[in-house]
Amino acid sequence: MTGTMRNAALACRDAATKIAALGAAQKRDLLIAMAARIEADVALILAANQLDMIAAAHRDVTAALLDRLRLDSERIAAIARSLREVAELPDPVGQVTRRDTRPNGIVVERVRVPLGVIAMIYEARPNVTVDAAALCLKAGNGVILRGGSEAIHSNRALAGLLKQALHDAGLPPAAVTLVEDLRRETMIELLQLADIVDLAIPRGGEGLIRFVAEHARVPVIKHYKGVCHLYVDKTADLDVALDLLIDGKVSRPSACNALETLLVHADVADVFLPRAAAALAACKVELRGCARTCALLGPIAAASEEDYATEYLDLIIAIRIVDDLDSAIAHIRRFGSDHTEVIASADADAARTFVSALRSAVVMVNTSSRFSDGGELGLGAEIGISTTRLHAYGPMGIEALTIERYVLRGNGQIRHRLSPATRNSNC
Repeated sequence: MTGTMRNAALACRDAATKIAALGAAQKRDLLIAMAARIEADVALILAANQLDMIAAAHRDVTAALLDRLRLDSERIAAIARSLREVAELPDPVGQVTRRDTRPNGIVVERVRVPLGVIAMIYEARPNVTVDAAALCLKAGNGVILRGGSEAIHSNRALAGLLKQALHDAGLPPAAVTLVEDLRRETMIELLQLADIVDLAIPRGGEGLIRFVAEHARVPVIKHYKGVCHLYVDKTADLDVALDLLIDGKVSRPSACNALETLLVHADVADVFLPRAAAALAACKVELRGCARTCALLGPIAAASEEDYATEYLDLIIAIRIVDDLDSAIAHIRRFGSDHTEVIASADADAARTFVSALRSAVVMVNTSSRFSDGGELGLGAEIGISTTRLHAYGPMGIEALTIERYVLRGNGQIRHRLSPATRNSNC
């Protein structure tokens, strides 16, 4: 119905002013109460998720999406734990990030304030419903949640519990607004509410993010895909490199921080790649390689140009042997998505060159790509990973959901003092 989305957004904006006025202790208590409510209603959440899983089983749904959709007791416990971690984070609102005194005596401050209303548009992962709400509320914002149809029952159950916690705290439940009309027309209406919504954050497949970017009149933080690389340098500790490879590719291949491409220096390829191939095969990972890789490893699929640009989100990896560090950097610049890149190297100069030459949001030296995650980086949780160079880049926590404004404090200073004649004129 025309205007329904606008009315819901207006209610969220009004509620956001109440959230923005809360003190740090009040927001902390609110998030802890939300965690307790989720822990108390695990059975309700699991029942709702089971409905989504049954529906997904009757559709052509990938294994990666099913993994993102599934909740169990352990994952629900992790959701509650994440809420508590966000609750205990320092409150960014009101933080003074710069203070200078001008020659005229005016004190100039840059102060963090809430963004206002954030539209979170996402697919499959029900945990995003809670993570996004927690981060937005902690930063003093209201949030409009538009999940995918595949998770509607799970999202409805989780959002309902969050809204109940808001109500119990005497706060407007509209501060967490779940869009249940999942028609694309409704999403477009939401994305065009530039006078109400301050930022849209899409989180999902490349198609969803391009749709949001093409239809939005509000600012959009984009993260198209995660084509993440591991480069094994000629000086790498090969045991370390193998651990980074297996953890990065196998531990959760459906995650956006999973490795999709392995680059190996030619000087160590003969030793490293057979070991890597055996370890990956034991984990049922399909290999696709360049001509040199195929010649070394035998009957594996040849990698195409498209393979090197693909975010598989599955147990598949593309491999290329490169002649030197510069070749690895050139490959990443060509095929990467500005998400996460890893170098395994014992050469400090090579690592420094790798870090400085690449502009990806997260660059790592001798550590797993799976640490490219808000929780692992100390953000408590993340609302997404930005590969757009706006006010936030990389995993986005609560600080990324605030903006800095100027506050000036003086004692009567004026910039221009008019003469008596000018003050008495009509000019």
